Amino acid sequence: MSAHADTHEEHGHHHKETFITKYIFSLDHKMIAKQYLITGTIMGIIGIMMSIMFRMQIAWPEQPNVLFEALLGKWAPDGVMDADIYLALVTIHGTIMVFFVLTAGLSGTFSNLLIPLQIGARDMASGFLNMVSYWLFFLSCVIMVLSLFVEAGPAAAGWTIYPPLSALPMAQGGSGAGMTLWLVSMAIFIASSLIGSLNYVVTVLNLRTKGMSMTRLPLTIWAFFITAVIGIISFPVLLSAALLLIMDRSFGTSFFLSDIFIQGEVLHYQGGSPVLFEHLFWFLGHPEVYIVLLPALGITSEIIATNSRKPIFGYRAMIASILAIAFLSTIVWGHHMFVSGMNPFLGSVFTFTTLLIAIPSAVKAFNYITTLWKGNLQMNPAMLFSIGLVSTFITGGLTGIILGDSALDINVHDTYFVVAHFHLVMGISALYGMFAGIYHWYPKMFGRMLNKKLGYLHFWVTAICAYGVFFPMHFIGMAGLPRRYYTNSNFPLFDDLADVNVVITVFAIVGGAFQLVFLYNFFSSIFYGKKAEQNPWKSNTLEWTTPVEHVHGNWPGPIPEVHRWAYDYSKPGHDVDFVPQHIPLKEGEEELQH
Repeated sequence: MSAHADTHEEHGHHHKETFITKYIFSLDHKMIAKQYLITGTIMGIIGIMMSIMFRMQIAWPEQPNVLFEALLGKWAPDGVMDADIYLALVTIHGTIMVFFVLTAGLSGTFSNLLIPLQIGARDMASGFLNMVSYWLFFLSCVIMVLSLFVEAGPAAAGWTIYPPLSALPMAQGGSGAGMTLWLVSMAIFIASSLIGSLNYVVTVLNLRTKGMSMTRLPLTIWAFFITAVIGIISFPVLLSAALLLIMDRSFGTSFFLSDIFIQGEVLHYQGGSPVLFEHLFWFLGHPEVYIVLLPALGITSEIIATNSRKPIFGYRAMIASILAIAFLSTIVWGHHMFVSGMNPFLGSVFTFTTLLIAIPSAVKAFNYITTLWKGNLQMNPAMLFSIGLVSTFITGGLTGIILGDSALDINVHDTYFVVAHFHLVMGISALYGMFAGIYHWYPKMFGRMLNKKLGYLHFWVTAICAYGVFFPMHFIGMAGLPRRYYTNSNFPLFDDLADVNVVITVFAIVGGAFQLVFLYNFFSSIFYGKKAEQNPWKSNTLEWTTPVEHVHGNWPGPIPEVHRWAYDYSKPGHDVDFVPQHIPLKEGEEELQH
């Protein structure tokens, strides 16, 4: 394989790359990774701005706001936010953050950047499909953003788009063209995700360099590989749900509708079930949270080992826990539906499988802590974000034990307790993983270093504000405050919680605004950052053996051969505290039994 690739490379340098083939329709995985990252970042800015707007509405309901008037136009007459647009903002915020930022932005960026570099491949299995995957993602982003400008309003059925709000075009303003565009955008996104995932799986299975056995792979690659497998299994189910929903909306079928009355008039729909949609949606929806989380956990494994100057604790247990999480994630979807009239026995089955997921999750958490224990800790921004991820993963995961129990869930279902739980365990954790990955692999992507002081500032303000936003939400949720209400002023019961909501909103505004520090650091360092050396973090994996300047095919000469696993840090018998994977074993040296 490598000999063939080398001859191909020698002949491949004759054609001159134009701006369009290098930066726009690029087939190079490193450029496609940057495209994913910058597109995901732009979508993230939109998603965070939306959340700040609806947080301001909850904190100061019914009050005129210049920002609303400027950004929402007719949806905020005299600066007072309309009830319909509140739900639309919540819907599109959820969709953008879950799918476009934390699925495509995280997996798309780091799977593309790291899979070929860390397994020792010239590029992805199919550069063309890789490019198609990105441009389908870009197209779906454009359609989703365009849906914000539809006259009757964007989709407003929540990011879970339950029927009948999503299935009846006349149900509310956003159920019309806005909802149709949402479904089209998601169908294209799913196509992009599937093409990308197939590419990642084939690359990991077929293109590993000589000596790179599956048990010598860095944990990042295991995480991306299993994430892609989960995506291939579960995304088609969401596509089927979206297609059936399009049939119900436009072609008169009744998959998800039955016995609907609008203003006393009986509609012709018979025999469908909205609960069927919930099953289809959550069969993707729960694996989806692991599609979001696993890449972040893989990135954290790599960064914590590198910056502790220690081998990762329990390498094989980490792989086993990734596999266990992947398997269990497909048999727990019913815990989202405990209050949907489900048979209590089925509820107890889903409770059991859900609580089982705590075991592999705990294995990962303890292994991170044990890797840190007595390590020679290098507290750079990437390391701080990785440790932050371990913190939010544990605090967010603990509340999942309550929500995963069918009896305990009834009290807090659809309250802010749920919002607090999943934002901490998958939202903030995955975001921290993404930030950690950016700080760690930025020199590999752009050949320059990010400003460390700004990185520290970014971490501490983000960490304090993230807990400031989501910690109090647990308490207002336990007090019974429901999700997705655009104002609570009609309920005297909740008057005492108004001040807490103001505190949450202040933290959200400060935390959101401080992402500008990161954006400044990110974009200015591309041009003015300190030039990076080849291996700035003294790391063992193969991507740091490639030159700082990107070359087509990653390595100018032959691909290095692998002789050891990726975690030989502080190994006795070596002069330095790291031994890269391509260094042959010394005479008498044993490969670590991991």
